Amino acid sequence: MKNYHSKETMHFKHITLKVKNIDRSLAFYHDILKLYILEKTDNTAILSANDMDPLIYLFADQNAQQNHTLGLYHYALLLSSRSQLAHVIKRLVDAKYPLTGASDHGVSEALYLDDPDGNGIELYADRDESVWPIKNDAIDMYTIAMDVQGVLSELPQTPYVEFDKKAVMGHLHFHVPDLALSRDFYCDALGFQPILSYGGSALFLSDNGYHHHLGTNIWNRNKTLRKDGDVGLIGYTLYVPAEKTKYITDKLKNLNIPFKEKNGQIEFVDPLDQKVVISSVL
Repeated sequence: MKNYHSKETMHFKHITLKVKNIDRSLAFYHDILKLYILEKTDNTAILSANDMDPLIYLFADQNAQQNHTLGLYHYALLLSSRSQLAHVIKRLVDAKYPLTGASDHGVSEALYLDDPDGNGIELYADRDESVWPIKNDAIDMYTIAMDVQGVLSELPQTPYVEFDKKAVMGHLHFHVPDLALSRDFYCDALGFQPILSYGGSALFLSDNGYHHHLGTNIWNRNKTLRKDGDVGLIGYTLYVPAEKTKYITDKLKNLNIPFKEKNGQIEFVDPLDQKVVISSVL
């Protein structure tokens, strides 16, 4: 299967989340999921799947509020196999951690849950692209119930001692106020390609033919942007091959979007008031 999270393809590397309490968050991310802690202070932590590369930055503010806003719907961690998905399902069930859904999307099988601050999470495993459903010569996705017992039939015999070391940030999914405007930004300025429009209420975008690196929907279209005092997604880093970065800076200039270039990276704010860092280093 093609690696859609490699140096040839744009993809999200890591995210920064605002949470209310670091210890409460680490009780979930580290104690239950078993992500590694690369660094920790009284109000910050850096989490990793492989004990080397940052995956999630946590920033705690004890006064932060949990509100329904535009912005993060969920972030999705792509696991390396169906057996790793089985492993994490059993881990969460054994820990009696609340789950919000378990779906089969044709291209993938996905488990849904929230972290202690209500930040949406998807844990998923891709099917081989040779069996991805096709409709009208394009990738199709659907939502039916996951065959949980089928997934658990591939459960590894080894005990769960760590998160999948090969896991990566598979995709992000945002609540947006308008699909057309978000398409203009994420496709025109950043260079993603539209893959699938879902009932006029969601749009899935990707690079290099993946089923999606980014989902957008208007299911919260009447909500406001996340405020600085709210928990949620503060920002994200997007890997872009070096030869494509000039395209992005040219587009940002044309759209009159302020940006700065710092330490070989491009930094700006997206339409959801989320900090974007463009990096050409994996």
